[in-house]
Amino acid sequence: MPLDSQNRQMPSRFVAEDFGEVNVRKVGDRIEVMFTVAMKPSGTLAEGWQTGVALDASASMRECFGQTLKGSLPTDVMREYERKGWITTRMEDGNVSKMCKPEAFEDGIRQGHLRFSENVIQPIAREFISYLADELDSDGGTTVVYWACGDGSAIDLVGDFTGAQCKTLELKGPTAVSFGKGTMLLPAVLYFVDRFRDAPRGMYLFLTDGRIDDLEKVKRYTIELAREVSAGKRKMLKCVLIGVGTEFDERQMEQLDDLDTGTDVDIWDHKIAKDMRSLVEIFAEVVDEHQIVAPAGKVYDAYGAVVKNLSDGVPTKVSFSMPFSSKWFELEIGGQRVRQSVVE
Repeated sequence: MPLDSQNRQMPSRFVAEDFGEVNVRKVGDRIEVMFTVAMKPSGTLAEGWQTGVALDASASMRECFGQTLKGSLPTDVMREYERKGWITTRMEDGNVSKMCKPEAFEDGIRQGHLRFSENVIQPIAREFISYLADELDSDGGTTVVYWACGDGSAIDLVGDFTGAQCKTLELKGPTAVSFGKGTMLLPAVLYFVDRFRDAPRGMYLFLTDGRIDDLEKVKRYTIELAREVSAGKRKMLKCVLIGVGTEFDERQMEQLDDLDTGTDVDIWDHKIAKDMRSLVEIFAEVVDEHQIVAPAGKVYDAYGAVVKNLSDGVPTKVSFSMPFSSKWFELEIGGQRVRQSVVE
């Protein structure tokens, strides 16, 4: 349960399939709940989108991209490589250091002593890119970039890809620049915002495995951007920060997700890749609050009391409150109920 007045987004693995997102907040002896109905944008909300996927290419991502060698060379193999001149020796700070030449690595891999780490990013990224290209992008192609390259702020453009092209798309890390020495998110955000400035709508996903170094700058820019969107100076856009692996900082993600911009514009959402039940979850906060998905419905608390009567129709976004002691609620539509826990 969240602390008083602290919003908590329920992790995807605890959210019923029918809901896109569930947020809870404790206020006194009540708990305030907001949920969205899981669905893709439809009608005019499904038109005019530009999409992008940005892949964290900071140094810590080398292993995730399959660029780290695993294993070790047996002693007898090392001696053989030394005889062949594939290993050089040098003194560093009074210590003997041995360095393998490319020939040693290649032969070590061929013999099975060494192997590259698994590229766990490529299949995940292909899914996101393909989904956005096929289901949302107005041009049928999603822009892909590496971010956090070089000094941590450089961008390496991969290109625009259709869903069909994603089947064979190789994503092994940046080629024009090196893996980065830091993780700066703002340059990647600016890349998409500026490139697609005139697009009616934008959906941009940022995959990362670690901690963001320029979080405060991203917050300040987000507030500025939200105010411009609210004032009609910028078009609508949605950014989703997606954690991959196990080292990401979800507290940072939540800070962006729950950022108070002083407007009704909500720029950021966050997801954890391994917890996502379906790709449609990226649209959890891209809903038309006035769209009706069912003619009528009711919301019950754990004690069977009606806490929300939706007699005029069930919208895609519903808010209500119930006793703090209620550990779950149920949404009733068409004589069937969907139960959702509010505790992990």
